[in-house]
Amino acid sequence: MENRLMHLRTLMGWTQQEVADLAAVSRQTIISLESGRYNPSILLAFKLARLFETTIEDIFIYSEEEE
Repeated sequence: MENRLMHLRTLMGWTQQEVADLAAVSRQTIISLESGRYNPSILLAFKLARLFETTIEDIFIYSEEEE
């Protein structure tokens, strides 16, 4: 799944570790999300949307082709 996590994080001036701490996950989880190797749980997606003050759909780009 494509995402804009790195872009939003960079706009905020946050490190991967800072986002991980704020979302209560490991830095490795943020790295995996940004690289597209890992799709978040719905709970994590909500946490990140709140953290960046946006919607889940604005961070994670869903494509029906991925099903």
